[in-house]
Amino acid sequence: MKTTPKNIFITGCSSGIGYATATCLRARGHRVICSARKDHDVSRLLAEGFECLQLDLADSNSIQQAVIQLIELTAGKVDAVFNNGAFGQPGAVEDISREVLRNQFETNFFGTHELTNLLIPLMRQQGQGRIIYNSSVLGLVAMKFRGAYNASKFALEGLADTLRLELRGSGIQVILIEPGPIESRFRANAFALYQKNIDPSLSVHQKTYQAMEARLQKPGPAAPFTLPAKAVAEKVIHALESNCPKSRYPVTVPTHVFVWLKRLLPIAWLDKILVSVE
Repeated sequence: MKTTPKNIFITGCSSGIGYATATCLRARGHRVICSARKDHDVSRLLAEGFECLQLDLADSNSIQQAVIQLIELTAGKVDAVFNNGAFGQPGAVEDISREVLRNQFETNFFGTHELTNLLIPLMRQQGQGRIIYNSSVLGLVAMKFRGAYNASKFALEGLADTLRLELRGSGIQVILIEPGPIESRFRANAFALYQKNIDPSLSVHQKTYQAMEARLQKPGPAAPFTLPAKAVAEKVIHALESNCPKSRYPVTVPTHVFVWLKRLLPIAWLDKILVSVE
């Protein structure tokens, strides 16, 4: 099916879901403006022929500068934003400091919120736009030792649901993508943050952390039904190109399963299942 090319801004394109989505959308004829936090990733993406901006979602000045550059590149026409940039801080809730939790939210929630708010006026002027958020199965159900990430994605889901209601009738559509296990550098990055911010020797969860360390360092897929990043890109394509996009796009078998289990099971029964998930 032939599609009308659109200008789409994607955060977190250095690897994984962001990179796969940018590659797929460019192949379909869309104009993709990427972003990455680190300068060397920006340089690499530019060398690959992408338009790319430096953007650190934890830095308000960086967000504002990126939007100024984005407006210059597109002459103010931004058809869609895929809010993908995020990371996961592992650790038991009682071992997560206020500062570490704040850092998780700065990128996954506050920065994404600020960026989106700067783009909404452009979309209002156009009378149309798509705001696509990359959430997670962990925005639907909580899993142990992922509390900071769980909280940031639960918050993102609530923000997106509210925004969808507030933008009704504006021509701007709000869409959530909800992946489960996806092949990416997510675990490697999470392990580095675990080493930086968690001291297992001071925790009552020391033995559990040993198993978690093994999982985070395990090569290849660490969970059943893991899909390549392209699986998420395919959902983003539908969310961007469909005349009637869905409000939510679950990705991977675990996400579909937990969507239904959360609807059908009493909380106590669901907890018994979730507590067994590593």
